[in-house]
Parts: sequence; structure tokens; C-alpha cells
Amino acid sequence: MNNTNLIPVYPEIFLLIATSAILLIDMFLSEAKRNITYALSIGALVICAVLTTNDFGPTVYTFNNMFVSDPMSGLLKLFSYIAVGMTLIYSRQYASERGMLGGSLGGEFYVLALFSLLGQMVMISGNNFLIIYLGLELMSLSLYALVALRRGHSVSTEASMKYFILGALASGFLLYGISMLYGATGSLDLTEVAKATASGTVNKTVLVFGVVFVVSGLAFKLGVVPFHMWVPDVYQGAPTAVTLLLGGAPKLAAFAMTIRLLVEGLFPLALDWQQMITVLAVLSMAIGNITAIVQTNIKRMLAYSTIAQMGFMLLGMLSGVVNGNVSAAANAYSSAMFYTVAYVLTTLGTFGLIMLLARSGFEAENIDDFKGLNQRSPWFAFMMLILMFSLTGIPPTVGFYAKLSVLQAVLGTGQVWLAVVSVLLSLIGAFYYLRVVKAMYFDEPVDTAKIAVHGDMKVTLSLNGLAVLVLGILPGPLMALCATAIVKTLTS
Repeated sequence: MNNTNLIPVYPEIFLLIATSAILLIDMFLSEAKRNITYALSIGALVICAVLTTNDFGPTVYTFNNMFVSDPMSGLLKLFSYIAVGMTLIYSRQYASERGMLGGSLGGEFYVLALFSLLGQMVMISGNNFLIIYLGLELMSLSLYALVALRRGHSVSTEASMKYFILGALASGFLLYGISMLYGATGSLDLTEVAKATASGTVNKTVLVFGVVFVVSGLAFKLGVVPFHMWVPDVYQGAPTAVTLLLGGAPKLAAFAMTIRLLVEGLFPLALDWQQMITVLAVLSMAIGNITAIVQTNIKRMLAYSTIAQMGFMLLGMLSGVVNGNVSAAANAYSSAMFYTVAYVLTTLGTFGLIMLLARSGFEAENIDDFKGLNQRSPWFAFMMLILMFSLTGIPPTVGFYAKLSVLQAVLGTGQVWLAVVSVLLSLIGAFYYLRVVKAMYFDEPVDTAKIAVHGDMKVTLSLNGLAVLVLGILPGPLMALCATAIVKTLTS
């Protein structure tokens, strides 16, 4: 174990330096040359991906065990780079048309996106309560600013205020829980906390109170009931490009944070937090799916969909408590990881298509805006069809296999009632997803304007939609990657 090894931190160090350099370079660029900032940002992500290949070796701890490089962190970081990169590609034209790339510091959209990614990377590799919290705050502060990036847009400003106030409250919950766990165990190191809680010598009451507040903070970041109040308003109020930055890569970091805190740090208290997660999961699936039915704004509908989808992901997390054995639970956690990756991939394409239909002075935010899309562009209507089928869980998309793997994990614990409830609630969700498909294929178009799309966005969107289909037909390799990463991480 080498506590002075900087190799595991190379991606974070490089991204910090590169983002700072991009900010300085952008100060001297005119709006017409903002493509340079875009190219530099994409290039930084590519180099980070190359540097992250070191994470796929043996588990390495550094900075006095506060930072860990393991297969799970490597895989989730790679998916995060892909998610942020695709978001920047989809957002390029949209942000430009709305003045988000104008002025002397127009590149702040790219810079804040990269800083939020840096926070996510720290969250993914954190092995200490304080380090994970610092990563969380770096990500959150960047996202607060991004939501309010359109300074003259009152709806975005209001959404940012709601997000900031509720985010501060959730951070307080999390910090209070961490302080109680520190007071009980005498350590912020996840490994040491796990040993202390397993010893049975620590005050159980204090530990349980700490877990309650930690789970509450995690629930806010995942956007699950009853800590979901910010999700619909922020998703709807934020510029669509920022909504995708909120709903994409941060879900991967939130999943990693959940694994680090609950499984690696607090697994001896699994029976306590499992009951909490069961309630959160069922309520999220119920309220998310039922409330989404009445929405006419597609961003708000997808916000409630996110609440329900994260509730479904939590089913995999709570199914990992099998006889107190972490290695035996790896299948359940890998199914939750696979589900999160599949959801993020589908979300990227969905919001990408919303931005594709938007144009200067027009936001394609209502379901009616998708009417007759098949007549305007059969190819992109087909892409949206695949994405809606994936969110519904219809074969042969990746969403079907993701839901199936989670349900298998739930049934493996003998909780048949929970599997039945989740299937029934998913059937309710099929209504509002298929309503979009009906509008595209069976309704007359309200808007007949030509869909203008840049080549890079057209190619990326097409690959995005096809990936959702191909991974549904051949899910084995990705599922094996997730399973291997989880097993090696939890048994190292």
C-alpha cells in the first residue's frame, strides 16, 4: 500500500490543470472562436480517459487512504467522461443560440461542466467521508451556477435558487450524519468506520442516527422521495443543456457515493439502512410514475421519470444484503450499477433529441412538440422510439435487461412482493413513455420547420440510440464489466 503514489490521481490532477488553462485561454477568445474552448474541453476528456486506464489494475490507496483507485472507480469515471462529452456535443448548438457561450467569459459553460466532472471523479474515488463530501460540494456548486447561467432568464434563476437552498439543506443532513459517525467511531476513513461498526463496541443508537442522516443526504442527491422536491422544478427551469448535465453523469457519481458510504463504510449496519432504502424505493417508484402521467412538459415528465428510475435502481442496492456477506451481494450491486449506466445512456439520447428539436427562440419542452416527428424525420423518430422503449423496459432495449437484472436480484432475496410491486408500478410508467411514441407516429405535426442538425450531433445521437438497442441485444459484455468491477472492488 503506497500512500505517496500520485499515479491514481493523474486524471484528477490533469483535469484540474486543463480546466484552469481552458478558463484562461477562453478569456482571450472572441465568441466566434469559442469552438476552440469546445475542442479543448473534448480533448481534455479524451486525455482523462487515457490516464484512467491505470485504475483497472489492482486496488491502490493514496493520500493516507483517503483516495482509492479500483476497477469500479475506473469504469464509472470512463462512463462519466463519455456522458459529459456527449452532453457537450449535444449542447453546442443549443447553448450558442441562447447566448450561453457569448461575452468575455462565454466558455464558463464548458469550464463549469468540467469542474462538476472533477467533483464527480473525487466522489467516485473517495475513501474518506470528508473527501467524498468535498467532491460532492465541488460538483454541486458548479451545477448551481450552471442552472442560473442564463442570467436574464427568471425561470432559470428561480430554479437555481430552489436547487441551492435545498442542496444546502441536504448537505447539512449529510454533514450532521458524518459528524455523528465520526463521534461514534473516531474516524472518517471508510475502512476504519466499517471495522469499528463491525466490532460491536460502538454505541448503536448514535450509529443508527448517523446512518439516517447520511441516507437522507444520499437520497437528495439521487432525487428520490421524499427528497425529490427540487427535481421537477430544476429539470424544467434549467436550460435543457444544463438539465442533461444534472441528469446524466452525476447519477453515476451518486451511485458510487452510495456504494462507498453504505456498502464499504456502513455494511455492518446494512439491516438498518436496507429498511430505509426499501421505503425510499417503493415511494419513489409510486409517486414518480403516478405523477408523471399528468405532465404535459416533457422535461418535467422526465424529471418524475428520473425519480421512479432511481427508485428502481435502489432495489438493487437493498437486494445486496445477503447474510451479511459482501461478496455474495456483488451480483445485486452490479445489477444496480448496470441499471445506472443504462439509465444514463438513455437519458443522454432523450435530452439530446429535445435539444435537437429546439431552435433559437423555441424550446421543444412539451410533448405536443413531438407530434408528427416521424413525418419530419423518420430516423430521429426511430431513435426516440428506442429510447422511450428503453425507459419503459421493453425488449430488445438495454432498459429491459437492466430492469430484469435488478428484479432477479430482488427475487434472490426472497422479497417476491417487492418484485411484484415494482413491475406493477413500471407498467404505470409505460403509459407516459408510450404517449410520446403515439405523438410521434400517430399525430399530425404542429411544427413543420426543418430540423437543422450539425454532423457531429447527428452522428453522436445516432450512435447513442443504436447503443441502447445493441446493448439490449448483447448485454453480456457490459454486465460482465460491471460485475467484475464490483467484485474486485468489494473483495480487494
